[in-house]
Amino acid sequence: MRRDSIFYKLFQQYPALVFELLKNPPENAAEYKFDCVAVKEPKFEIDGVFLPPEDKKEGVVYFCEVQFQKDELLYERLFAESLLYFYRNRHRFKDWQVVVIYPNRNTEQTDTYPYRNQLNTDQVHRIYLNELGDIRTQPLWVALMMLTTVEEKLAPQEARYLLARSEQEASVPSSRAIIELVTTIMVYKFEQLNQREIEQMLGITLKETRVYREIKEEGRFMGERSLILRQLTRRIGELPPVLRERVETLCLEELENLGVALLDFTSMADLQVWLKALED
Repeated sequence: MRRDSIFYKLFQQYPALVFELLKNPPENAAEYKFDCVAVKEPKFEIDGVFLPPEDKKEGVVYFCEVQFQKDELLYERLFAESLLYFYRNRHRFKDWQVVVIYPNRNTEQTDTYPYRNQLNTDQVHRIYLNELGDIRTQPLWVALMMLTTVEEKLAPQEARYLLARSEQEASVPSSRAIIELVTTIMVYKFEQLNQREIEQMLGITLKETRVYREIKEEGRFMGERSLILRQLTRRIGELPPVLRERVETLCLEELENLGVALLDFTSMADLQVWLKALED
C-alpha cells in the first residue's frame, strides 16, 4: 500500500492537519503551505515541508516524514536534509521542527542513541498512529490518517463511518476531497478487489471519484501503449530493447501522435528519426 502518497495528498488538501498532531502548534497554522523542496550540493529532495507565510519574517519551518517501513538510517537522512535546508534558508526562518509519523513504535529506527539530544526535546515530534486512541474520537482529517493503519476486517466499517461523518461536518468542497481520499485509501488497501466490490463496500459509486478517473485513465494509457507497440512490430519488425524502452516512456499524447506517424514508417530508422525529433 503506497501510504506516503496518500499522506501527502492529505497534507495538500488540508495543510493544517500536521499541526493537529502537535501539542503546541503555531498560532498561524492555517496559513502554512505544504510543499516539496530541493537542496543542492549535495541535492536532497524533501517531500514533506510546511512553510510559513512568506510575508511573515522569521517563521518556523516544519519538516514532516511519513515512515511506514523500518529504516535504520532514517534519522541520519532526515536530520541531514532538514538542517542543510535550514542552513541554506536561514534568513527566512527563526527555527525548525521535525514531525515523524509512524504506524507504531516498532517501525522506528532501532538505534536512536546518536540523536538523543534532538529526539528528547520539543523540536522533534514522533507520532505513533496506533497510540492516538479511537479513530472515531479524532478530528476528521486525523482519522483519515489512521484509516491507513486499520485492520482490513475493520477498515470497511470505519471508512463508511468517515464518509457519513464528512457529510455532516465538512463543507461541500471538503466533503468531496474526503470522499476522494477515503476511496483512494480503500482501493490501495484492497488491491485484490474490483470496482464493483469496492463500491459495495463503501456504498458509493466510484465513477464519481477522482481515483476511479485516474485508474480509468491509467488503463487507457496502458492500452494505447500496448497497441502502439504491436503496430510498430507489425510495420517495422521487433523493436530492440533500447527503442522499446524509449517508446514505453512516452506520455499518452506522444503515443497518440506516434500512432499517426507510424503509418508512414517503412523501417526502424523512421522510428529513430521520429524519436530524435521529439527530443529536439
